[in-house]
Amino acid sequence: MKNKLLMLACGIMAMSNAYAKETITIATVNNGDMITMKELSSEFTSQHPDIDLKWVTLEENILRQRVTTDVATKGGQYDVMTIGTYEVPIWGKQNWLTELDNLGKNYDLDDLLPAIRSGLTVNDKLYAAPFYGESSMVMYRTDLMEKAGLTMPTAPSWDFIRKAAKAMTNKEDGVYGLCLRGKAGWGENIALITSMANSFGARWFDENWKPQFNTPEWEATLQYYVDVMNESGPAGSSANGFNENLALFQTGKCGIWIDATVAGAFVTNKKDSEVADKVGFALAPDNGLGKRGNWLWSWTLAIPSSSKKQNAAMKFISWATSKEYTQLVADKKGWAKVPPGTRKSLYNNQQYIEAAPFAQITLDSIQTADPKNPTVKPVPYVGIQFVAIPEFQGIGTAVGQQFSAALTEQMTVKQALNSSQRLVERAMRKARYPK
Repeated sequence: MKNKLLMLACGIMAMSNAYAKETITIATVNNGDMITMKELSSEFTSQHPDIDLKWVTLEENILRQRVTTDVATKGGQYDVMTIGTYEVPIWGKQNWLTELDNLGKNYDLDDLLPAIRSGLTVNDKLYAAPFYGESSMVMYRTDLMEKAGLTMPTAPSWDFIRKAAKAMTNKEDGVYGLCLRGKAGWGENIALITSMANSFGARWFDENWKPQFNTPEWEATLQYYVDVMNESGPAGSSANGFNENLALFQTGKCGIWIDATVAGAFVTNKKDSEVADKVGFALAPDNGLGKRGNWLWSWTLAIPSSSKKQNAAMKFISWATSKEYTQLVADKKGWAKVPPGTRKSLYNNQQYIEAAPFAQITLDSIQTADPKNPTVKPVPYVGIQFVAIPEFQGIGTAVGQQFSAALTEQMTVKQALNSSQRLVERAMRKARYPK
């Protein structure tokens, strides 16, 4: 009888434990750092046996569409969302996100880089934790640069980039002097071209929210982009985003790649990159007007207010964005592969500095990016590679499609800009700007 009672008690306890276990659904982007997080997440579940993780890993544009729809409709499909610096302040103000007020006593909020933390804070409340932070920079093949008889400056101009790209291009051998984003999307080609435009003296809107695409500055920006890609870019570049250009660079097909600083760890990784020992780094280019073409971004982890598993989600976010996680990645993958750009302590760590030749350029790029003063002329908006208004996802992607059409010569540069001017004017009238 006692044995039966004991077995019954054990069975009830097992059922109770199974019932108490929570599954949180994590929506994330399919890049290298996020894939590493998924690989190492067994460390989290071993520390928290009452929490299971369900992963939804998506391409960047699709991720943005799905999480935006879910959070706006309070669908509750996801418990942890990977979102960016653009979404956090807008969604935080709309009460779509949960304040991260319980990350634990050892989390060390003050260790977060001020430029990154401020972009995730609304009314002194943190609404997302940065998984990694980035700006943009120049990555280049040192051997091809030397072969061309040129030396990359630490702070190059766009004119130098064009000259160097042309000299490094050998299309017969499948080597292209310059790889840039061409895939249409507000976080794809628009991120790059808007950052470029800032350094050319262009802006999305004047102080009264009037679109500015029919200006000489925008024409100079887009004409440069189209011309340099036709001269020195790979075929089919209108389909290339971050991942496609990364693959081209790692396989030795790009002389220069201008993109996110987070790519530094990927292009110098000998396991994945055929040119790992032939890569140099420089600041994003400028045009002599006082603004460089570097952006500021952070991929962050946030909890939608519709999640019914907020405590478990908070525990996961605290783990994935902690100093301890950084050490875990260093132990398992090496210091060069730790998520960069979020914590001061990382850039005070000599092991990291020695392992990551891109570290100082990354830090300098992040610290010099100024989203509150992004352009040469004054603007009413915040944001470097985006405009921090809810309408930007729609208009940014629509303009990105016009720019992609100019790249593929379906329309001229002037036609693409005139079309962009009209569609943004229409969208802003509909949204009743200025507000």
